[in-house]
Amino acid sequence: MAMTTNLLATSKAVKLHGVRFFSSFLSRPNHFLACRLPQSITRRVQTSCCYRETSFKAESPEREPSSVSDGVGIIRFLKGKTYLITGATGFLGKVLIEKLLRTSPDIGKIFILIKSKDQESANKRLYDEIISSDLFNYLKQMHGRSYEEFMKSKLIPIIGDIGEDNLGIRSEIAANISGEIDVVISCAGRTTFDDRYDLALNVNALGPGRLLSFAKDCKKLKLFLHISTAYVTGKKEGTVLETPLCIGKNITSDLNIEHELKLASEAVRKLHGSGEIKKLKELGIQRAQHYGWENTYTFTKAMGETLIQTMREDVPIVIIRPSIIESSYKEPFPGWLQGIRMTDPMILAYGKGQISGFWGDSQSFLDIIPVDMVVNATIAAMAKHGCGNSDLKVYNVTSSSHAHPLRAGEYMDLCYQHLCDFPLTVIDLARWKFHSSLDGFTSSVFDIIAKQERGTKNEGGEAEESHTTLSFKGKRILDYFVSLARTYEPYTFFQARFDDTNTRSLIQEMSIEEIEMFEFDIKSIDWEHYIVNVHLPGLKRESLKERSN
Repeated sequence: MAMTTNLLATSKAVKLHGVRFFSSFLSRPNHFLACRLPQSITRRVQTSCCYRETSFKAESPEREPSSVSDGVGIIRFLKGKTYLITGATGFLGKVLIEKLLRTSPDIGKIFILIKSKDQESANKRLYDEIISSDLFNYLKQMHGRSYEEFMKSKLIPIIGDIGEDNLGIRSEIAANISGEIDVVISCAGRTTFDDRYDLALNVNALGPGRLLSFAKDCKKLKLFLHISTAYVTGKKEGTVLETPLCIGKNITSDLNIEHELKLASEAVRKLHGSGEIKKLKELGIQRAQHYGWENTYTFTKAMGETLIQTMREDVPIVIIRPSIIESSYKEPFPGWLQGIRMTDPMILAYGKGQISGFWGDSQSFLDIIPVDMVVNATIAAMAKHGCGNSDLKVYNVTSSSHAHPLRAGEYMDLCYQHLCDFPLTVIDLARWKFHSSLDGFTSSVFDIIAKQERGTKNEGGEAEESHTTLSFKGKRILDYFVSLARTYEPYTFFQARFDDTNTRSLIQEMSIEEIEMFEFDIKSIDWEHYIVNVHLPGLKRESLKERSN
């Protein structure tokens, strides 16, 4: 405990985000999915493929749900409870708030930690980023003219910062709200893979500890729930278990968080000038890879988990570890997305003709999970463990645990189908290619950029130049895609699979009504429908929104 106190004490010095589309799916040969399509499809795809013969459709869950009278008791638990949520304006946090308010309008308050200079600007952020968001359109229909009044009665902005001591909350406010809170939900985090090491440490590593310290002062506390990531173990092969991280057990005892904080703080003190940010990013990657993690994000999230384990004492803890969170599958409407995420930049670049493939393995597991399923699993786990038992439970909310997990090649073939039928621009789209080497991918992107630049020059009436050089803009574009390939390499060659024993056991305990209202069984996902008719149209809408903004 003394070590934890020291870590948190050093933090001050370090300072260390309802439309359906349909595609003529079988209008073109499908390279990667040919062996997954059921025999009943009338138009068979003629192509060679190494995938096993199996249906790509949703499977019926192999379970017998609990009877009507029992279950986890989700609705009963939610009623009247008061929450403190960090990261509430982010992608997952907003969907979580929407589901809580929609399924249990009689819950208590939801205190939202918001980084803001004063109460007026905090209220404005609450309105601009949550209350007026199209995510809450269903709630607007439910409450009509009283919608804003309802939202403001439930959502209470608290000025604070997860990166500051005592969460940056004024002592008198902290004392007032600590007597009301039943559940503390940690959703905040810096999600950039190559983030500045000092900032990632401050938020991802120390932030959960600060929040847990606050939670311990909450007199009615029933649960501390932390959102982590399935990739937090740094494992690239084999099976990733649902076990807590602990230095000296499943994390090397060589890792000393206090030393990492001092290292980052010293780097901040020494580095000055235009190269400071770049060097701090490089430091994060170096330290992560030194200890066996892919990037700064997963490394610092792992440290955050170990601090929770060290500090928790008798506080009941749930850790949710989702994989790659993407657009909503069903709720509150299909395809809702906030921000261009993980695989999305590659898909958009492909649809615009900027790249024709990527560095990766077509057989690698692409572990994506819809955001509404992550939220449903979170709420179910909250109700299950919010009864005061002083244990720590980890839930992997992932899709590679499925008997037939989604492969990168299958995903990209679905993207090819959709982008051919509903193109982003007027181009002759080539089938996606996986490059086995970074040099091969780099050469491919170079050729595309050079060809486009030659075409632009010719249209302007200038003589065609050699394609052995690129313009300054072309070089920047090339550097961006090469950097993206390097960043995503651990995931485009990912071969590990996530165990979800705890998650499946939770489903087994739910009643039929609870499963209908809080569905998160991955066996129910129709991947073809989700990617072609839900996610990609949602991605296009979000891309257009960002461009217009």
